[in-house]
Amino acid sequence: MATLSPQLLTAAAQQNLRPGRKKGLSPAASLHLAGEILAVASGLKPALLYDYNSVGVDKIENYLQQIQGIGLTRHRLHLLNIADNVLILNLEKTALWLEMLLLTNKVPFIDVSASRTCPGHCEPEYVESIKGHIAEILAHVKTLPSITSQLVTTSEIFSADWNLCTIFGVLLGYPASYTFTTEQGFDNCLSLTPLRVFTVQASCCRISKDLRVRMYSFSVPENLYLAMKEALDAWSGNLKDVFSAQNDFANLCISTEVVSLAAVAL
Repeated sequence: MATLSPQLLTAAAQQNLRPGRKKGLSPAASLHLAGEILAVASGLKPALLYDYNSVGVDKIENYLQQIQGIGLTRHRLHLLNIADNVLILNLEKTALWLEMLLLTNKVPFIDVSASRTCPGHCEPEYVESIKGHIAEILAHVKTLPSITSQLVTTSEIFSADWNLCTIFGVLLGYPASYTFTTEQGFDNCLSLTPLRVFTVQASCCRISKDLRVRMYSFSVPENLYLAMKEALDAWSGNLKDVFSAQNDFANLCISTEVVSLAAVAL
């Protein structure tokens, strides 16, 4: 694969992803964003949530078109707007991932409602409700044209019944997602709870010889880790298989650490 110009990728981000008159992305953030997008295009993750700043879909669309012109990827990317949160999707990878979730019960949903004394697995009836929400998104994804000359497409979907924390965890490809009831607000029971944090990184010399791209960062409560270890190991093994089949990234590293925080925002 041809190497890319870090200067052109940085310029594309700074020109297109500037919210109003505010300062654009730093060079480091610009290159990391390009790396995350390449990870989506390469099938290493189904999607990324654009949270670098508050620009709208139109600016992100222009940016994606420009970096595709530079040569980052020729893979089709889709912008999915959910309640003014923009996700950049690999449609094929997203559809396969959501179908797998609906066909199996191997991806745990963790109930961290504020009314609980500690995190636990969701009750079966609540899991079925979440799977219904996943089915809605999968149906939406499948209605999008599979053959198009456009390398960047956009759509919008939303339901007031969705817990966005859970939905985003699912769409981002996490092997476990948090959920909670909102009857007592948006608080949770994770304060000072030991959490095992997983971080997945790899180097991307195509963009810059020193660039390390963080592809995933998620956590599971330490009290549930042993019960979930088989599913987590399977997820890691699948990621390693996909990683070995591509040549945009090298030096995959999956690390873990246990932390306890005074407050955890979801």
